[in-house]
Amino acid sequence: MDPVSRPALDRLRVDIARLGARNPARPAAVLPFDLPAIDTRLPGGGLVRGALHEVAGGGMDVVHGTAAALFAAGLLARAPGRVLWCLTRPDLFAPALAQVGLDPDRVIYVEAGDDASVLGCAEEGLRHGGLGGVVAEVAKLSLIASRRLQLAAEAGGTLGLALRRWRRPAEASDFGQPTAARTRWRVSALPSAPLPVPGVGRARWLVELVRAQAGASADWVLEACDEGGRLAVPAELARGPAAATPGRGRAAS
Repeated sequence: MDPVSRPALDRLRVDIARLGARNPARPAAVLPFDLPAIDTRLPGGGLVRGALHEVAGGGMDVVHGTAAALFAAGLLARAPGRVLWCLTRPDLFAPALAQVGLDPDRVIYVEAGDDASVLGCAEEGLRHGGLGGVVAEVAKLSLIASRRLQLAAEAGGTLGLALRRWRRPAEASDFGQPTAARTRWRVSALPSAPLPVPGVGRARWLVELVRAQAGASADWVLEACDEGGRLAVPAELARGPAAATPGRGRAAS
């Protein structure tokens, strides 16, 4: 072999080995819920940061969509760093995000014209690697598009959230289609916690883990995120086994 070309070949081999190498002994960074009922259901004890996760409301009602958005905001409130939130119309209420711990000053809003533009901006943000999290508000999410987001999240080591927002019944049916997201969540609003005096108590949600890669599905009745972005098990449920209601089937991998 030509001695001039050998160093170049050696460098190429090193580059290929580095690109293809994976170290299973090093656990991926996760964002725990700090609720054993949930964390024990998730491989690694929480949401993998360098991955894509899906969040949707339990129906087309605004109240369920709001619950899903606040669930996502509460997660990002506990992830250090700036947050890129990509959407098609500016209908987020910043004070509500602040109530679940996500300081509006941490959020960079990108208003794109359509879902395709939202996905493109989110992919760029995930690959950047310097953000605490990226949200892509989309109605539909194809397997190909979700795969691109998943690869970008892996490359940047960034927590990616696909927040599914629907305006038509046909869009809601798309949630059942397969995607590359590591986990899939559905959040539904429930009556708030009862109070001994007139007033509105802490909001409650039905949080469903619809799918978890290499994990099991489950659902929980939880108190909504507080000012620190943390969920809680209602006191009356924490005293008994009803605090967590595991799903009957194993989630698809």
